[in-house]
Amino acid sequence: MISVAGHAATNPEASASARQGPIRTCIGCRERGHRSDLLRVVAVEVGGKWCAVPDPGHKLSGRGASLHPGLSCLELAERRRAFPRALRRGGPLDVAQVREFLTAQVSEVSSTGSGSNAMSSICKAGSAL
Repeated sequence: MISVAGHAATNPEASASARQGPIRTCIGCRERGHRSDLLRVVAVEVGGKWCAVPDPGHKLSGRGASLHPGLSCLELAERRRAFPRALRRGGPLDVAQVREFLTAQVSEVSSTGSGSNAMSSICKAGSAL
């Protein structure tokens, strides 16, 4: 697109999203969103078995995948077998901890109106790994 002065016009939407932070793609619904709106999930080995664990604080090391914090996107990701592919693991991953986190977050939001307690408990559990 050319501006009135004859210079290439910048896309105002692109510059606005760059100011708000990184954009990630949800592995469930494949929609793009801001990093702060998505839950980061990483693969960790626990007792010889690989598990997907939530990383709401973005602190765990390793390759991460982003997921909207809702059970519908988790179910889509499981159906599409997106976790092993996104986290580059050869075999299946146990997503029980992610499901438990999202269920606790949904019940926390519905009962108190805020999900901060669920987030802090998982942050503590994730740091112990």
